[in-house]
Amino acid sequence: MFLTISTSGTAALPATDLGFLLHKHPDKAQKFSTSYGTAHVFYPEADVQRCTAALLLEVDAVALVRRGKGKGRGGAPDAALAQYVNDRPYAASSLLAVALSAVFSSALRGVCNARPERAAAPLPLRVEVPALPARGGPDLVRRLFEPLGWAVTAEPVALDTAFPEWGDSRYVRLVLESETLTLAEALRHLYVLLPVLDDAKHYWVASDEVDKLLRTGEGWLPGHPEQKLITSRYLSRRWSLTRQAMERLELVRLAEADDSEVEDIDNAVEDETGTEADTETGDGTETGEGPGAEAGEETAAGERSVPLAVQRREAILAALRASGAARVLDLGCGQGQLVQALLKDVRFTEIVGVDVSVRALTIAARRLRLDRMGERQASRVKLFQGSLAYTDHRLKGYDAAVLSEVIEHLDLPRLPALEYAVFGSARPRTVLVTTPNVEYNVRWETLPAGHARHGDHRFEWTREEFRAWAEAVAGRHGYGVEFVPVGPDDPEVGPPTQMAVFHRDDTEKEAKAA
Repeated sequence: MFLTISTSGTAALPATDLGFLLHKHPDKAQKFSTSYGTAHVFYPEADVQRCTAALLLEVDAVALVRRGKGKGRGGAPDAALAQYVNDRPYAASSLLAVALSAVFSSALRGVCNARPERAAAPLPLRVEVPALPARGGPDLVRRLFEPLGWAVTAEPVALDTAFPEWGDSRYVRLVLESETLTLAEALRHLYVLLPVLDDAKHYWVASDEVDKLLRTGEGWLPGHPEQKLITSRYLSRRWSLTRQAMERLELVRLAEADDSEVEDIDNAVEDETGTEADTETGDGTETGEGPGAEAGEETAAGERSVPLAVQRREAILAALRASGAARVLDLGCGQGQLVQALLKDVRFTEIVGVDVSVRALTIAARRLRLDRMGERQASRVKLFQGSLAYTDHRLKGYDAAVLSEVIEHLDLPRLPALEYAVFGSARPRTVLVTTPNVEYNVRWETLPAGHARHGDHRFEWTREEFRAWAEAVAGRHGYGVEFVPVGPDDPEVGPPTQMAVFHRDDTEKEAKAA
């Protein structure tokens, strides 16, 4: 199999700088051993105006059979004698991608100490692959490469030029041209997309392939219109790995949209999760919220107090039962305590936990024992990643939604986006929102004056502030709202947690229907 990379230059910026960028001298023909054969690098042309580097991979057919045995790899998947008769020595595939990565590893990373400014700058590039298997045809080739800044020529290769009536094969002759990409970007595109088009990797795909994909796809894969197809094919359609990769790509997309780091988005779970008695429900970020949340505290009568997290959960369950809801969203589900409690009540027939944090969802799945759950019980629950700052069609059509200790973790300027996503777009019949009552903080003996209950709280509201916000939201979106205290209702400062119960006003819709 064969691939060439060409560039043009001037006296000031000679094309032969390609040799520095690839770390391969233009005056030498070099060869490198790979797991499945020998890779040769040579330069058919190399002068100031034009330079072409060629990568030729000689595949060891015997090694391919031996190493691929028992793995369903090593040949065209639609051939009965695939391990003996196949296109692997001739057509560009994952074999060529692996050789590309091994031979041009420094160039793939954009490293060039001799010409660092050239490595960082776009080059006039032309890439040719004479025989590329393309499952999806020339149209898919264009859909994969054109969004990345390539001008694409994908000419179908006839099955047999002597018999044109037989039509075209599944192979194309590929030519890519660009003046806006760096060499490293070009190599990363090829490393991922060559095996994607072939759709038949020669080696077993393990979990480390997710890291390879995200590392090589950095900067272009999160925003690619064919992201899902690329991810699925690159990971050999392994569902668990594809889901893991898509979740991590979504985090990257959200971080870029918010101009923040991925770590700042995926921060909803503490390293130590604590126990049920001293860990907050809802977004799963809070632990030990004062005396009401502490395990083991006793009242004056010597009775053990109920943790605030448990009181909050019981208040939410009571409000959901009173609303008659059967299909419930837990928005910002965190470690899954509320989802777990909902599953214990058969009146809740569908429970969906949503969180932006992959780590939180992983802990929730482990808490719920989803991998060992019976089929009937498992059909009642779903966990998926999502951000409440964006509308999501998956959230529509539910009876109720819960935002338990969630809103205070958002910056105030982002609250309108959450408001519209929940009340304007999803529009469940009932919405429950709980948040700390900052007035009650003076009752926490261990909380320094002026401090928030948790380091990630962006704000904490008084009862008046929360009521004003909730009533304004209800008025804008056609809901009624009532307020319920959670925890001991102190006559001076109120309860530790305040809960707003929103009910959608459907009288206008019912009048129109009548």
